[in-house]
Amino acid sequence: MSSFVLKIIACITMFCDHFGNYYFKSTTVLNYIGRFAFTIFAFQIVQGYIHTKDIKKYIKRLFIFAIVSQGPFMLFSYYISNNLFAINVVWTLLFGLLTVLIYDKYNRFTGISCCFSLGLIAEVLKFDYGFYGVFIVFMFYLLRDNKLSMSIVFILSVILKFYYSTIKYSLPISYIFCGNKYSVLMYSTCLSIIPILFFNGKKGKDAKYLFYIFYPLHLSILTILCYLTY
Repeated sequence: MSSFVLKIIACITMFCDHFGNYYFKSTTVLNYIGRFAFTIFAFQIVQGYIHTKDIKKYIKRLFIFAIVSQGPFMLFSYYISNNLFAINVVWTLLFGLLTVLIYDKYNRFTGISCCFSLGLIAEVLKFDYGFYGVFIVFMFYLLRDNKLSMSIVFILSVILKFYYSTIKYSLPISYIFCGNKYSVLMYSTCLSIIPILFFNGKKGKDAKYLFYIFYPLHLSILTILCYLTY
């Protein structure tokens, strides 16, 4: 499975997730499918870092599209959850990329410290996927040469994320293992590692700007639909 195929899967599943939020306004099977998107995008950030010829341009590109996407994301979040101050996932991916860069440029201690620092900032400022999102990008880079270790750490990270959520929302710990919608979201997120395990290391078709264009575009379209049906 090439990088291009993974990006297509990520875009489709992301659209399913957001369309489900718009149309059903509750957790459905579309949201379970949508759990695949962020995992793949986080993995692709690492692949982009490994293969980029100009890291400064890569960071600049992410930064620009994070800004471009912020307006559509805020408006969509407002219509869906009445939250106008949400921060889009491109910022989370950018923070993850910065932790990888610092880890490579300086030393392990500095890199790990940066991961926790930027992760906490992302969590406090309520970035989409928060601390978890930054950590997943960093983890994918550290374990890029060992898919078994990557899978184990990823699944444990997902479980810990949902465990943290049960505490945050005062839910019983057993709630994440009871077969309800909340636990199915966790299982779906764990399964999102599967496409990555089939990654063959090849680029495939050139689709450098696929995500950068699709992300704000589909959010803008859904926001217009929300406005028209509000």
